[in-house]
Formats: sequence, C-alpha cells, structure tokens
Amino acid sequence: MIDWLLEPLSYPFMVRALGATLVSAVACGLLSCWLVQIGWSLMGDAVSHSVLPGVALAYIVGIPFAVGAFVFGIGAVLLIGRVQSATKIKSDAAIGVVFTSLFALGIVLISATPSQIDLTHILFGNVLGVSPVELITVALIGTLTVILVFVKRRDLTLFAFDPGHANAIGISVARLRWLLLTLLALTVVATMQTVGIILVVAMLVIPGCTARLLTRSMPGMLRVSVSVAVTASVAGVYASYVADVSTGGAVVLVQSALFALALTATGLRKLSAHRKSRVSLQHEHSHDAVTT
Repeated sequence: MIDWLLEPLSYPFMVRALGATLVSAVACGLLSCWLVQIGWSLMGDAVSHSVLPGVALAYIVGIPFAVGAFVFGIGAVLLIGRVQSATKIKSDAAIGVVFTSLFALGIVLISATPSQIDLTHILFGNVLGVSPVELITVALIGTLTVILVFVKRRDLTLFAFDPGHANAIGISVARLRWLLLTLLALTVVATMQTVGIILVVAMLVIPGCTARLLTRSMPGMLRVSVSVAVTASVAGVYASYVADVSTGGAVVLVQSALFALALTATGLRKLSAHRKSRVSLQHEHSHDAVTT
C-alpha cells in the first residue's frame, strides 16, 4: 500500500503536478466560499473564459501567458461593469455577453495561429507538464491570494453577508469588491496552468457549494471548502495516474462526487428531522387525547 502511494511521487513531473494542483485547490477553495455566498459564481465563469484572448495575444507578442490572462481577466470585469452601468441589461446577461464575446475572440486568435498555440492545452490544462518555473508562479500567486484572504477575511465575510452594514461602519465595499475580483483573476491565472480554462469554473464553484450544504458559518465553510478541494486534488491526481486519464477532469469529477455525497447527506438529514418532527407531533396528539 505504501509503495503504491509513493510510486507516483518518484517521478518529478508527478510531484510538480500534485504541488500545483494543491496550491490551486487551496486558493480556489477559499475564494469559492465568497463567490457562492455573494452570488458571483457566474463571475468566476466569466473571468476564466475571458482570459483566452489574453493568452493568445501574450503568445503572439512574446510575453508570459500569465500577464495576458490577468490583463484580460481584469478587463472583462471592467467591461461587464460598463455594460451594466450603461444599459438596463441585468448582471447575468451582461456577464454572458462579455465572456462569450471574449472567449470567441480567443478562439479566433488561436485559429489564426494553429501551428503555434495548442488549444487543447489552454482549454483543458496540462498539469503533468507543469515546469519548475510554472510551479513557482502558481505557488507565488496562490500564496498571495491566501495571505490577502486571511488578512481581509472578516471584512470580506461582512461584505458577503451584509454589505450595507459594512458600508455603514466605514468599510469600503467598493475596495473589497475590487480586491475579491482581482484575487479571482489571479487565481484563474494560476489554476489555468493546472486544469485549464474550462475546468477552472468547477474548482471555483463546487467546493463552496459543497461547504454551503454542510455548514452555514463562514469559518466552517472555509474549512470544509478547502478540505473538499484538497481531498479532490490528491484523489484526482492519483486516479489520473492509475487510470491514465485527464488529471484536471479527474480532480473535478472527485469534487462532483463529494458534492453528491454532501447533497445526499443533507437530504437524509432533512428526511430524518422531518420524521422525528412527525413522531413528536403524533406523541403530542396521543397525549392530548388521553388527557381529554
């Protein structure tokens, strides 16, 4: 058993893959709680898809992918805000218009240089091909995200639950909003290196949703969300090694399985509580009948 667990770690590329996935999992797991609580799940989808043209242009110009992805991630947020403020279009529709347009632009740019940019690598990631430099980049971005979230966790929690009260006591809601959006863009850039643009959305949503089913307090959500993300990362990386399947896909499937388990547990808990309530009510009626 121990040999089976240690065998994948004998390969440097597997160690880098596990390290990059774990860092991404912690960052995504933390942000996922606030995105779910605030109702910004679609924003994570928008930012992750909108970075594609930035990646393509970065390659064409000859600068790091992360730079182009971050610029277009922030640009997408600004553009969504502009569309909302200048029109009567609702936020979900504005997000849909912006991210699909930018995603299409990225596909067009990539199709113009098919021999130079690997579309599959960008969309679905290549965690087994993470280089030492990319691992350092992911680690730095992930560490920065975790530190900022830890420092601002109380303000962010108040912003998520009661932005009106936060603003009334002197906390700048606008600054917190931009901090969270910037961290979202940074995390998308980091996670893109591991599971790719498309599966980033799942890593930013599923852990927080799973935690929301199991607990209502923000500290509890943060602990459960990170635990789910880390567990799924380790299990997914090992499963991909054994079954020789996509690592990013395996990680997200394990997250989905954990969500399904949490959903089932929640349903059983509600059913049990309902049955206890009915039994208690029946006992009360029986008692009333005897006394009368």
